[in-house]
Amino acid sequence: MTEADKLSLFFSNEFPFNKEGLEEFVTTFVIKSYKKGEIILENGAIENELRFLDEGIIREYYATNDREKNINFYTSSGFITDFSSFTHSTATRKYQECLTDVDLRVLSKDKFLTFTNQYQCGKLFIETIFQRIVVNKENEEFNHFVNTAEELYLEIMKNKHDWLLQIPQYHIASYLGITPETLSRIRKKI
Repeated sequence: MTEADKLSLFFSNEFPFNKEGLEEFVTTFVIKSYKKGEIILENGAIENELRFLDEGIIREYYATNDREKNINFYTSSGFITDFSSFTHSTATRKYQECLTDVDLRVLSKDKFLTFTNQYQCGKLFIETIFQRIVVNKENEEFNHFVNTAEELYLEIMKNKHDWLLQIPQYHIASYLGITPETLSRIRKKI
């Protein structure tokens, strides 16, 4: 499956674009490649493009001067845009770093707005994305509040097993809010 096919398949399955609009929309994206370790989103930046992950792994995190907290990992095809920043033109508080070499499909906000004005389907796209983000964020916050690190790790084993195969353990520990040593103890126990 080609990278353009991944984007077309994503939209065909997830959003009700008409066929002509979908083809035009998908072909408007440009390919950008990033190297391992590159930062593609920084705290304080205003998100001005839609980014769709074709290949690679990206970690999303918050950072202060003295610590970082991983909040998500992107390991499969899908949008990685900070949609809150994108739609409201506000500064993001997140960082995104490439954990491997990464290929993205990118569309500028101006081109996206031109497309949505032409086809009037972009509003549904943004509304649906926001609904998913809110539901996922609420579930994640609830799970981090009520579950122990061990229970969260078991959930990763069950629902996000690819993380355990592709992401360094110290990043998983940060996501769980524990030290790498504590994660090692949990892994030995399980």
